[in-house]
Amino acid sequence: MGKKIVVITGSPRKAGNSFAMTEAFIAAAEKKGHTVTRFDAAKMNVSGCHACETCFKTGKPCSFNDDFNTIAPAIQAADAVVFSTPVYWYSIPSQIKAVIDKLFSFYNAKVDLSGKECALISCCEESDVSVFDGVRIPIERSAALLNWKMVGAVMVPAVVGVGDIDKTDGCEQAAKLAEKF
Repeated sequence: MGKKIVVITGSPRKAGNSFAMTEAFIAAAEKKGHTVTRFDAAKMNVSGCHACETCFKTGKPCSFNDDFNTIAPAIQAADAVVFSTPVYWYSIPSQIKAVIDKLFSFYNAKVDLSGKECALISCCEESDVSVFDGVRIPIERSAALLNWKMVGAVMVPAVVGVGDIDKTDGCEQAAKLAEKF
């Protein structure tokens, strides 16, 4: 029986390298019988967390009415969450970081999300793989806090221009990641 997988992307570049890996992952996951719901955070309106601690008190995950309230129910219903993002300036791009920060709403309201699986798909410009630490560590720590199981990560260095991912096995690795669900 297939799983419900939510994929959240962080790149504003529609034809970019992380998008290519995302599409390879989604195609492989759907071929395995999983249902995939994709949210492109860069195309959505998600503001940063206001730390108001009124999460779920208005009947919505976030008291501020933005697109996180569309993403959150899908995360709740999912068996797995996959974050797909490039590295921007040694960290998580703001487009997806706002979504990650608002995962606090579940923690703050004591909404149990434990038992989900989680994975990361990422790429960066530099060849030094330690550059991924700024993305990998926050995702791993967030997953641990929410009692999610990290099932894998695809991190492809040294891709800059659109299409550079095609000079690597990044899309193949992303497709193989689907086998871990």
